Amino acid sequence: MKRITIYDVAKEADVSLATVSRVINGSEVVREDTRIKVQEAIEKLGYKPNAIAQGLALSKTTTIGLIVPEASYFYTGQIINGLIDVAKIYKYNIMLHTTTEGITEMNDIIENIIKSRVDGVVIFNDKLNKEELNQLTRYQVPIVVIGNRMSDETVGSVYVDYAKLAFDYACDCIKQEKKQIALIEDRKNPAMIKQLREGLTRAFEENGMTFENYIEIPKEYRSSYLFLKEYLTKENRPEVVITYRDSQAMAVMNTAKEAGISIPEEMELVCILDSKYNAMARPQISGFKIPDYDLGAVAMRLLTKMLHEENEVSDKEIELSYIFTPRKSTK
Repeated sequence: MKRITIYDVAKEADVSLATVSRVINGSEVVREDTRIKVQEAIEKLGYKPNAIAQGLALSKTTTIGLIVPEASYFYTGQIINGLIDVAKIYKYNIMLHTTTEGITEMNDIIENIIKSRVDGVVIFNDKLNKEELNQLTRYQVPIVVIGNRMSDETVGSVYVDYAKLAFDYACDCIKQEKKQIALIEDRKNPAMIKQLREGLTRAFEENGMTFENYIEIPKEYRSSYLFLKEYLTKENRPEVVITYRDSQAMAVMNTAKEAGISIPEEMELVCILDSKYNAMARPQISGFKIPDYDLGAVAMRLLTKMLHEENEVSDKEIELSYIFTPRKSTK
């Protein structure tokens, strides 16, 4: 059965979409005979106004667009839960868009978001470039970015300072005379890796050294494991290895075992994004508790303030803290 839309009502009543929208929203600027004609068309077709149709005349849809990557879904799943819980309180609907590398084009998603006339957008995607962000801001759509620190007239952000996290941890290692620290590239999360690398670089510089142990994964390798299997040996091993995701931490642990490298006696391992899988591994993997649920909840609350208070929102850059959880993969 064909779903009846606002377009069908407009055609049946021989009026514009704007006129149908005004009738649906109870506007007083519609002539009585036109109102009756539209209402008769609605009844005849059995049209049920949805949230977007009800908001057309007011330029409000009570809908928020959410963009998240499919990668690291455990992490983004918690962000979504936090965002949805707050959205319910303020009676907003969530329109979810997921990005898949090499399949889903960000431009297509942005075009769909603009067409759907959402009230605001929350983005967790560290590959979003400035041009794509500008495309949204040109339409004066309020945006909250999760993960990257940025703000302007229509953009706010909620983030964890990964550069500071890496800086503090590296400084602690250096104080303990652990100076061979390595960071493994994560092609799925380039912006986060960039921040971690900046923090490590600054820590080494402030201690009179140079950070040189950034392990890049060549493009011809489909996974970190396949490369590390050849790269990591007893002779070629750092004192401390830092990974961003748990899957990469598992790859390091497996290749270390295959190379006869004992963790943590010969090499320590830290995973930035802590997860339940880190606690299941043997040995258990040390990590940082990132407030993923809070990132989503605070981002949605910030967006509601930007939507209702507009220029009165003074702080559009909100930093959340983290906690280091030491386990058996570090000394």
